[in-house]
Amino acid sequence: MAGIVDRPLGLEALLTETEDAECGALVVFGGTVRRHNHGREVVDIAYSAHGPLAEKTLAEIEAETLEKFEARHCRLVHRVGELAVGDVSVYAVVRAVHRGEAFEAARYAVEALKHRVAIWKHERYSDGSSAHLEGCSLVEHHQAES
Repeated sequence: MAGIVDRPLGLEALLTETEDAECGALVVFGGTVRRHNHGREVVDIAYSAHGPLAEKTLAEIEAETLEKFEARHCRLVHRVGELAVGDVSVYAVVRAVHRGEAFEAARYAVEALKHRVAIWKHERYSDGSSAHLEGCSLVEHHQAES
């Protein structure tokens, strides 16, 4: 499964792809479109990305996660296009021998994705307005890693 997809995300394929009898821990994070953001009622969100660049960065984050933590598998996928409230926008699947490493690795991978992957978000609100949202600060991310 590619890292950037324009259709609803399926978890089953990611679970099958990362299946490993040596792993006693499986951490799955799913991010969904929430109804309220910064006090405003969200109607829907349009995600866009530079596909090749975003997929390259996702692959780099997956590889880094495996290097930094004792995880055996890390897969990240993000959806682009129009998403309704409640739709899954991102999945992170991490498998490791032990739960501690799996949790740490999953958190690292999701935070790195939010800070580094070229994905843009445009929210539409119930009052008819809309806004492109600011991304996370790279400076903030690098300070957190130090």
